[in-house]
Amino acid sequence: MGNRGTRTAGSLLGAIVGLLCVLLPAGPAAAHNSLTGSDPKDGAQLRTAPDRVELTFLSRLDPATTKVTVTGPESVSAQGGEPVFAGSKVAVPFRPGPAGTYLIRYEVASGDGHPVKGTVTFNLTVGATPILSPSPAPTTTPTATPTSSASPAFVPASPGTEPEEPSYWWVGIVGAAVLVGVVAILALRRRRRG
Repeated sequence: MGNRGTRTAGSLLGAIVGLLCVLLPAGPAAAHNSLTGSDPKDGAQLRTAPDRVELTFLSRLDPATTKVTVTGPESVSAQGGEPVFAGSKVAVPFRPGPAGTYLIRYEVASGDGHPVKGTVTFNLTVGATPILSPSPAPTTTPTATPTSSASPAFVPASPGTEPEEPSYWWVGIVGAAVLVGVVAILALRRRRRG
């Protein structure tokens, strides 16, 4: 009876020690905030630029200690505004540029005071189309053309260009094609009669 009680107490003590060994190392790790997801996903290939980039973390974010930057090719900023926080998520308006690799860098503070840093990358396979302001139409000044009663009006050609002559070569090609068609039809009729 005494041996059984000693064994039970020993087993219970061993289970408690084992449980403590499992839980104690998890304490400091749980204090670290970490990235749990992103939109776009890390390594994504996108044909269409997103309106914003979003990061999701394990714990609630403190705007005062959270830094997020978005850069595009040649380290040009691709942020379209200030980060917006919602619990454990932060979203940054995205301003697309040329096709290439975009980097989302983040730094967040953890409960134990250690900063957690990381990078998420995605590729924009089609660059953004720049918005061009309409250019004014070129203004031309009318010039007088010399005329004579003996010849039709003549417009001098601009330097380096020759005046265009009307080309009728396509009429010849169409005529030749029609002629070949007629000959082929006549030859088929003769074979059928013969």
